[in-house]
Amino acid sequence: MIRTACYVLLIWAAVFVTGCASSSRSPYMVNADAPRNPLEAQRLTQEAVALVQSNPEKAERLLREALAADLFHGPAHNNLGVIYLSRSEMYAAAEEFEWARRLMPGHPDPRLNLAMTLERVGRFDDAIDEYRSALEVYPGHIQSVQALTRCRLRHDAEAAKGDLEVLAGLKDIAMRGETQEWREWARRQMVNPTGS
Repeated sequence: MIRTACYVLLIWAAVFVTGCASSSRSPYMVNADAPRNPLEAQRLTQEAVALVQSNPEKAERLLREALAADLFHGPAHNNLGVIYLSRSEMYAAAEEFEWARRLMPGHPDPRLNLAMTLERVGRFDDAIDEYRSALEVYPGHIQSVQALTRCRLRHDAEAAKGDLEVLAGLKDIAMRGETQEWREWARRQMVNPTGS
């Protein structure tokens, strides 16, 4: 967890330095003391979610409007982070997931998304810690179980062999994985944990 906290501080420093150059993109130019409109933020976020796949530019615009209505609307931060992650804008994505993580302390999605971001930039130990954090706030969250188990096998295969956490994850995925592909993957891994 300490490594994750240090990494987050580094992200914030990088965002602050680069933020000056991209301040026109920031949805945080609003006054934090301005009146909040959480219902409008929720409405705009729901509208944006429906458009993320088909029209990500409009979805981003709606999420920025949602944050202008209520800077403290966690789902808008999380979904904006998803858009940034899909465009490989890792620092911006991590910043949004950190906002969402703080605003939604009992929800696993921001933690899971932050972990995926950390994994994509090669911070495997930090990603594993963050996947575990998602499971702390929501034990048994199958997406987090899948991601943690896959990450451990991909990036820590030697240590993962025979590891009880990995074995329990594989058994869980084999039984209740999100898709048939996940369930079959888990069954193959239980037979050959170093294979694909």
